[in-house]
Amino acid sequence: MLTIDNVLFTVHENALKVLLVKRSIAPCKGMWSLPGGFVDPKVDASTEDTAKRKLLEKSGVQPNYLEQLEVFSGPNRDPRGFSVTVVYFALIGYQQTSIHIDTVNDAEWISIEDLENIDLAFDHKDIAKVALQRLRQKTLYSMVPAFCLPSLFTISQLKQVIETIIGKSVQRKSLMRRVEASDMFEEVDEKAVTGKRQAQLYKLKPGVNIVNFERNLSV
Repeated sequence: MLTIDNVLFTVHENALKVLLVKRSIAPCKGMWSLPGGFVDPKVDASTEDTAKRKLLEKSGVQPNYLEQLEVFSGPNRDPRGFSVTVVYFALIGYQQTSIHIDTVNDAEWISIEDLENIDLAFDHKDIAKVALQRLRQKTLYSMVPAFCLPSLFTISQLKQVIETIIGKSVQRKSLMRRVEASDMFEEVDEKAVTGKRQAQLYKLKPGVNIVNFERNLSV
């Protein structure tokens, strides 16, 4: 039994959140789970196609990118039998949810802090924890946080997103050096008014990929 699951994170309302859907069918009816499902070889050319299709059907969310996290397998993960699951994850900008399939009856962004108090279907809580650890690692050695920012943003906004993800403060000077070294961003001819100050606005350069660094960001 081959299935696909997605772990999508966003930073919204100053909190790191994960996308969950509530199952309306057995097994685990009425429980929250990660959005995913079975591969359909008639319509899916790859497991990533399945991941995107299931995200759209169950949550209406369309990520700009997906990264393969890990393959989970075993005889006790699903009451229907031995299962193999390819898991994808991503950090994206906040998107409102909408349901387009009757196998779920709700889709919400849930705060990571609230996740411990929720019983997730199957082994999805364990999967979410693995994805969260990977996200926090990538936040320290890459510019992946930029992909959950609005189209125009300030360095302070980028700093706030990073700190929300890792739960620690980062040095602004170190972040500025990383921004310059990445060559991912360009200044725009606009300023953001924050109180009595004006802050420079930036945007991602067209077609940029995630830049990785040899050393972690200073915290």
